[in-house]
Amino acid sequence: MKLLLTSAGIKNPSIEAALLDLLGKPIAECDALAIPTASYGHHSFAGAWRFIAGAESRCPMTELGWKSMGNLELTALSSLDRERWVPLVEAADVLLVNGGDAMYLPHWMRQSGLADLLPSLDAVWVGLSAGSMAMTPRIGEDFMQWQPPSGGDETLGIVGFSIFPHLDHPDLDNSMAEAERWAAELGLPAYAIDDETAIKWVDGDVEVVSEGHWKLFEPLVN
Repeated sequence: MKLLLTSAGIKNPSIEAALLDLLGKPIAECDALAIPTASYGHHSFAGAWRFIAGAESRCPMTELGWKSMGNLELTALSSLDRERWVPLVEAADVLLVNGGDAMYLPHWMRQSGLADLLPSLDAVWVGLSAGSMAMTPRIGEDFMQWQPPSGGDETLGIVGFSIFPHLDHPDLDNSMAEAERWAAELGLPAYAIDDETAIKWVDGDVEVVSEGHWKLFEPLVN
């Protein structure tokens, strides 16, 4: 699998270069699917629209000049026969996954069947905030809002580390001190990344791509 886990989309040339490396061809030659589902977990209908429409310049994703763009709404998939939607997902070069609620998104990934399909896909997964956190083992209680039926803060666990996004964002209480406290409660490797940073993950190999600042917190060994 190929993942580009961002805090705020394709914010700078370094992150864009990492994206192009994962795609293996120009953006203008790639077919994309946009997944806005996490927005609804935060009751943000406007946020879902801005993401799909490419109208959120602070978090560039869908507006990058893709060859084609489709809307992959996960809450609709369970009402469709798999043979109708699976080939469309398999044909995509990239899945662009919006932020929002980091528990609501993996819940619907499981319910829809997309989570089971992911390991077999050639598409690059590009996550934005919650779209990145969904790939981790846990998000921590600090980031929980929507409560999954199963309880707990466990997400998909595709990567072996957690992510604290939007580090030191001026509009959020996401300081490095808060990130350190959050990481200590998790007890597993965790990255705090600002909006100029992304994590490139390819079949278990990890590379941090940044024009900003970030920190890796390793769990204490007793």
